[in-house]
Amino acid sequence: MSAEFEQLVAEFEKFQSNLQNVDDRFANIGGMQDELSRLEATASSPDRSVTVVAGPGGAIMDVKFTDDALRQRPEALSAALMSTIQQAVAESARKQAAIVEEHMGDDLNIVDQVLETQAELFGTTVEEMRARMDEESPSRRAAEQSDDYSERSVLKSADEPQRPQAPQPPASSASDGDRFLKNLFDDDH
Repeated sequence: MSAEFEQLVAEFEKFQSNLQNVDDRFANIGGMQDELSRLEATASSPDRSVTVVAGPGGAIMDVKFTDDALRQRPEALSAALMSTIQQAVAESARKQAAIVEEHMGDDLNIVDQVLETQAELFGTTVEEMRARMDEESPSRRAAEQSDDYSERSVLKSADEPQRPQAPQPPASSASDGDRFLKNLFDDDH
């Protein structure tokens, strides 16, 4: 009977440990939501004529064109804009995954799932996507930003005050996010 009792005690301790793990994961949900609501991802076209800023959930917050962009043929400008939007939304998804994984634990493998999906969609490897993610670190991005005042926003005036973005509800399932990303990058639409 003492062996059965010891087994019950061990299982109870394991249960308590699992409860503590869940409590620890959810303790910082408010901080995670705050971080997600302030998320911004910026992407520029290869010639730097188009810049797109995506926010939480891949919402497009800003689009800027240089004078060079406006001299392009409509088809070329459209292609550059769509490609840059895709890159900004993809970066936003990678950043969101990193934030969630940081707060909820890396055993969920959220970043790996996002990188695998994006590698498939962009026709590249997970390693290349991971390298791109490392390049997008805040310290590097801040050093690369320039004060080019010739860029013009097409979504808002520079004089308009920035409105805070409402936090987006989390996706109901990973498959919904996968469907969103696949539809976003599907050229048939």
